[in-house]
Amino acid sequence: MRIVGMDVGSTTIKAVVVEDGRVSWRDYQRHNTRQAEKAIEFLTRMEQELSLAAGRDLVFFTGSGAGLIGPLVGGKLVQEVVAVAAAVEKLHPHVRFVSEIGGEDMKTLFFNESGAGKTKQVYMQSACSGGTGTFIEKTARKLQIPAEQLAAMPYDGMSLHKVSSKCGIFAEADANTLLKGGVPVEEIIASLFEAVVYQNLATLTKGNTPLPQVLLLGGPNLFFKGLQQAWRQHLTSLWEDRKCILPADADPADMIQVPDDALYYAALGCIEVAGGEADGVGLYQGTERLRWWIDEGQHQEKAKSGAKALVRENDDLSGFKAAFAASRGELAALASCDSPVFIGCDFGSTTAKAVVLGADREILASVYVPSKGNPIEDAKALFRDIRAKARGPVAGLALTGYGKDLLRDILGADIGVVETVAHATSALHVFPDADVICDVGGTDVKIMILRQGTVSDFRLNSQCSSGNGAFLQGVAERYGIALEDYADKAFQAKAMPGLAMGCGVFLQSDIVNQQRKGWSAEEIMASLAAVLPLNVWIYAGQLQNLRAAGRRFVLQGGTHRNMAVVKAQVDFITAKVPDAEILIHPYSGEAGAIGAALCAIEAHDAGRPSSFRGFDAIEVLDYRSTTSEHTICRWCPVNCKRAFIDVKLDGASGRPWSKVPLEEGWERVISGNSCPKGLMEDANEMRAVKTRMEEQRRELPNIGEMVRSEAFRRAWAET
Repeated sequence: MRIVGMDVGSTTIKAVVVEDGRVSWRDYQRHNTRQAEKAIEFLTRMEQELSLAAGRDLVFFTGSGAGLIGPLVGGKLVQEVVAVAAAVEKLHPHVRFVSEIGGEDMKTLFFNESGAGKTKQVYMQSACSGGTGTFIEKTARKLQIPAEQLAAMPYDGMSLHKVSSKCGIFAEADANTLLKGGVPVEEIIASLFEAVVYQNLATLTKGNTPLPQVLLLGGPNLFFKGLQQAWRQHLTSLWEDRKCILPADADPADMIQVPDDALYYAALGCIEVAGGEADGVGLYQGTERLRWWIDEGQHQEKAKSGAKALVRENDDLSGFKAAFAASRGELAALASCDSPVFIGCDFGSTTAKAVVLGADREILASVYVPSKGNPIEDAKALFRDIRAKARGPVAGLALTGYGKDLLRDILGADIGVVETVAHATSALHVFPDADVICDVGGTDVKIMILRQGTVSDFRLNSQCSSGNGAFLQGVAERYGIALEDYADKAFQAKAMPGLAMGCGVFLQSDIVNQQRKGWSAEEIMASLAAVLPLNVWIYAGQLQNLRAAGRRFVLQGGTHRNMAVVKAQVDFITAKVPDAEILIHPYSGEAGAIGAALCAIEAHDAGRPSSFRGFDAIEVLDYRSTTSEHTICRWCPVNCKRAFIDVKLDGASGRPWSKVPLEEGWERVISGNSCPKGLMEDANEMRAVKTRMEEQRRELPNIGEMVRSEAFRRAWAET
């Protein structure tokens, strides 16, 4: 008789077959949201390779997808923690603490000695992605780090930065800030490993001390060398601080084990549980009912519970594309010219964009590239492309976006434009009588309500990922679908599940639940596009009465390059405002860059000379980045671990007085600070700034203060 233990997880399926007390078969594969299909593939292989037989052999299931799949093949369900604990007690009887980290959940188990044997305490987290493998992998994809390189990246010896450990969304925002600040990717990954371990120890131990021996299980703990190093660093320090008594002559690091089969402990635990069950429990019934579910049952269930698709028929899609796809702007080939041009750059969270405008405000060229994380390298690549398209002399340069402050002096920009100003300027240039501007970017949502051509109200959502493009991109990447193919895939769906509006963490959990019910990647992607307008207008914008906002709506931002999102926005807005006029910015992704370029033209028209350093100077920019004990900001207890980015520039005065000295010919940019004080290195620089401010006050006195001072002085003198 053979016993099958199968762990149907949120991202992978692991299976083990035991015969006569030994493992005769095992496998581990990603299911790419098709849990049932991957499970039947495994069972079919077992039948072919091991002669797994219905009515004779046993199957036991655990994991997030077990409740649906197990009963269809006669399997017995085992709770995940019970399964893991059973395997640990069998294989490692002396272990006292276990951490298992999966794709989207985490578990900690404490085994405590008692008079009657052992007691178990279990703590589990499954709603938030902070501290799990999915978040690490998602961030690594953003940094374009191959899986092999990620697995080998270290923790030991790396400078660490503050990354939120409470929420995967806030952690992603922190990682994005570090990227834009020029922090090396190796340090960001090490900081993520730090956050994962901190999250486990801070929230899943509930004040208990993880005593040796310690066992680390799950894919992230097995595959990521740096994560193992972080565990060893934190646990050994914890044992020392809490004066834990360790065996004599024991190396604390050796008391933290990562078994080679750490992936399979839940599946192995199923087999241990099977040994204590009565005859006939978990008797394999074959794959016929599971195959029926895949071919028919799930579709019947989806027809009952699902909502209508984004498009109901081909005519609906054709009509939509005819009305809105044609609004996209196209640039003609440029002829050589000597007229001055103006450049606007938008260094966003996920992409870098630039446009070239002529003096008559005509768009001559555009560049739109993914951000690779290093702002200076992003700028060099962007201007390399601009150089090939900007045929005339550059008369002005303006920057906007997350990278504007860091890059302004380095590139010689004439003006740094606040994002809201840039986007409003761009929208009103194309649609002067707009009532509402909705800009959905990579990591934020901006809604501007206008009255008589000026912004009268403003809504911003910059922390939660539920309504922005990065969340859609992350889901598409998880399904192995290119972002440019998102809309085509979503339009293929004939129905879609209903996803809950609100927090991105709960939305991610909801996606996993729908995936377990058999909804395909295309259907989930369609539903995600459909829920985006609710998150944009109601959750982020807090606009319950959309009609009161206006009638002419302008949609822009890179996320609106996705036509599935545009279709969902059109349906939502017209349902709330039937007579609404919905306008798509012809260059939605480049809207911020266009607004910046328009501001550069205004500055030029006002007589301001351009300080643009030139393409040659930008191409050969030499820089270095330092993050160390000396770069930490000490102005407040937060102690931001800043990065000093030093760039070689002609005429720069250097900073010989700094704790990180900088010779002449180098300019320093400080990033990673959370407040304006962090832009100053120490008290010496603060005193110098205050001295300059006092000089400005003497040269340009505040007349109001002078009047008040004199008035009160005279009144006091008379009394």
